[in-house]
Amino acid sequence: MTDLNISPIHPRQAASEREPGVRPEPTWDLIELLFFAYRDFVGDPDDVLTKLNFGRAHHRVLHFVNRNPGMKVADLLDILKITKQSLGRVLKQLIDQGYIVQKEGANDRRQRLLYATGKGEALAMRLANLQTERITRALAELGPGTHENARQFLIAMINVENRNQAMKLTARPDPKRKTTP
Repeated sequence: MTDLNISPIHPRQAASEREPGVRPEPTWDLIELLFFAYRDFVGDPDDVLTKLNFGRAHHRVLHFVNRNPGMKVADLLDILKITKQSLGRVLKQLIDQGYIVQKEGANDRRQRLLYATGKGEALAMRLANLQTERITRALAELGPGTHENARQFLIAMINVENRNQAMKLTARPDPKRKTTP
């Protein structure tokens, strides 16, 4: 069993218990740990993506298209909170290199629906497996029942107005993908 050296948790004063106008000390430890955790969490996929001349934007696009076959470009823009121009550049590269295909909607030809190809699904799964390994190791170090606590913490970190969208995307099982060649 791995020895864990974790500093004791110091409870913070609730906002209602503080003097008006007095700001609490920033949570430097958590802020910095989130920076380091994110760096390493995306670092594993970054190594794979760099060899393909892709970046993190490519990863995010491929992830959501793979998880949501037939996703509308407009929905992807809403999830990623990026400009059409930024998405257009990344999407063009993924389409040109055979990772994603774009089709017009059956009922509305103006809609652009996105699908991961077999090649795109394979890359998305390779990246997801790297990140799953890191998450699994971290949760194993913390012991049983920590998955749900981590999940609740991450949900609480999302802006309230964006939680429903995030919950809809994450609370469903893996879709039976219909990859398009």
